Amino acid sequence: MTRARKVLAVALLALAALYALWFGQQAQWVAVVVFAMPPLAFGIALLRHAGARTAFWAGVLALLWFSHGVMVAWTRPPERAHALAAIALSLVIVFAASIPGLRARFSRKR
Repeated sequence: MTRARKVLAVALLALAALYALWFGQQAQWVAVVVFAMPPLAFGIALLRHAGARTAFWAGVLALLWFSHGVMVAWTRPPERAHALAAIALSLVIVFAASIPGLRARFSRKR
């Protein structure tokens, strides 16, 4: 497993834990399932050596998690810390999912 995949898996699992903590405190269990389950599933799949398609879809969903974090950070000041953490983790996920493609695109041709 490459370093980028390890970082991606850890960031996905951390985001799942963040969402479980964030929405679990407010007893919003539907939100826990909707927000925490996808990154948890992707993180576990990546740890079990899933293909590049899993990393791609994790990166796509991370754009949605980023947008949600920005919206919450701007509109709900009491939840701003959680939202900023979600923004940071989603950016890590986007970049970690993109590294293999960027390396392939910009590496030297042999």
